[in-house]
Amino acid sequence: MALDKDMIIPEHVALILDGNGRWAKKRGLPRTMGHKEGCVTVEKTVELAAKMGIRYLTVYGFSTENWKRSAEEVGALMQLFRYYMVRLLKIASANNVRVKMIGDRSRFDRDIIEGINRLESETRDNTGLTFVIAVNYGGRDEIRRAAAGLARDCILGKAEPDQVDEALFASYLDTAGMPDPDLLIRTSGELRLSNYLLWQLAYTEIVVTDCLWPDFGQEELEKAIVQYNKRERRFGAVK
Repeated sequence: MALDKDMIIPEHVALILDGNGRWAKKRGLPRTMGHKEGCVTVEKTVELAAKMGIRYLTVYGFSTENWKRSAEEVGALMQLFRYYMVRLLKIASANNVRVKMIGDRSRFDRDIIEGINRLESETRDNTGLTFVIAVNYGGRDEIRRAAAGLARDCILGKAEPDQVDEALFASYLDTAGMPDPDLLIRTSGELRLSNYLLWQLAYTEIVVTDCLWPDFGQEELEKAIVQYNKRERRFGAVK
């Protein structure tokens, strides 16, 4: 489908990439193949979002809870992440994309941390889409870390407790300086936030599709944007 020229393109789209394992199971493949195919879909979605004029695209890459998966699957995901970071640098350069990682990267192996730092450093001057990957990320953990940072600054006299408002607190979050998502898309039909961007999604429009993430493409993204345009965004106001 083609979007009407009068459609409003959301500035910030967040994605929960669900269904990689189910996609693989349906085809009699190991779960790791689903994750690999999901990375291909991420690449295509980044390029598509950049062409559509979306300014921020945030994806849930690896949650704080994902460490509970089997050692084999976690190990395979780490290897895939290493490979994907090299691919992503090429994609970002070709599409003028700036890459940013959110979450607590300290738990990763040194080479992965260095890869993340390199991605951010080498793409920081790109002026197109900002592609945000949430890795070792959890919404509650982000809020906890932000609260701890703010508390430390209050003790040091850098902030006053009586002057803490939403804007100041938000400046301690991983997403500081970014607009909150206008649209959240979750694939595979699940109806939950899964500890994702809990602060930032307060007034975000949510679209759920039964499509499994590896099958997500331009048509599904455009359908979500059409739904977004049909919503009356009120941000808590009473008319």
